[in-house]
Amino acid sequence: MTIRLFLCGDVMTGRGIDQVLPHPSDPRLHEPYIKSALDYARLAEKANGPIPRRVDPAYIWGEALGEIERAAPAARVVNLETAVTSSDEWEAKGINYRMSPANIACLTSARIDCCGLANNHVLDWGAGGLAETLDTLHRAGIRTSGAGRSAEEAEAPAVLGLRGGQRLLVASLGAPTSGVPPSWAARAGRPGVAYLNELSGSAAQGIARRMAATRRAGDLAVVSLHWGPNWGYEVWPEEQRFARSLIEAGADVVHGHSSHHVKGVEVFRGKLILYGCGDLINDYEGIGGHEEFRGDLGLMYFPTLDERSGKLEGLEMVAIRMRRFRLERPPAADAGWIRDMLEREGRRFGTGATLRADGRLSLRF
Repeated sequence: MTIRLFLCGDVMTGRGIDQVLPHPSDPRLHEPYIKSALDYARLAEKANGPIPRRVDPAYIWGEALGEIERAAPAARVVNLETAVTSSDEWEAKGINYRMSPANIACLTSARIDCCGLANNHVLDWGAGGLAETLDTLHRAGIRTSGAGRSAEEAEAPAVLGLRGGQRLLVASLGAPTSGVPPSWAARAGRPGVAYLNELSGSAAQGIARRMAATRRAGDLAVVSLHWGPNWGYEVWPEEQRFARSLIEAGADVVHGHSSHHVKGVEVFRGKLILYGCGDLINDYEGIGGHEEFRGDLGLMYFPTLDERSGKLEGLEMVAIRMRRFRLERPPAADAGWIRDMLEREGRRFGTGATLRADGRLSLRF
């Protein structure tokens, strides 16, 4: 028997995205060059045409919703790189993402089960903004990991029920290489994120021990990591060693994100390592720079795991892009570009990708 999951990279529903949803936040920003979130919507419109306002909450997911329903995953896990808050307690850090709590239906419309929160934007609106983010997600029935009102809450894995009483544990951690400030690390009695200050074997063992306190026989485990820079295909040797250490310590999937584009995939001891899933939803449409990485293209990942061993039976990937703040399947040439990139970047890991007749991709390993 097997279990299928849905995983993706960064879901950034704040700023320009929030402005086209039914209940937008105050659009004022505290960025050096852009002072209104509405300008991000205008940039996207300049690139690709008019975007409706006060859209249905499911609008931004577009064709992705049909792909998720077709795949029928047992659990849906994303990295939510946006505070969900009405707080005005903004951090002076240059970029501040928030979505109005009244727009939470944009996540429930995709039936997201778990949001990883250990990233460099969840505290953009202070401790009060984090508390409201947690409360809003939990009221909506969405579990969280990676941030909390204390270290204990931030480091505790989310527990998702699967069929037959089996469970999926999701632990989320953020590394300084992705821009998570050390001051955001959760402490005893102090809110913050589960902070990964070093990529070491002992750190991997510590994550495994914390998960073991919750883990039962038969549970599967995902470790979700916000790490590395926004741009570049390189996987640093210490990242590969750490990802492999997590697998050796008991993780079934390593779910990496932070890069604005898709990176290579490894299968180690039969277990899946996603080094960088790229962005799924953002408001970068119409913003120039780094075009060689094709940050406009993303992937939806549907790994199928053996329910007993957690080993990867297969990985289907669906190419996606955002146009007019709505996800859509890209032209065949773009899916082919992603295939070629996965082939090139996967060579060092012994993996490749096949572009199928239906336009979806399968991992070769």
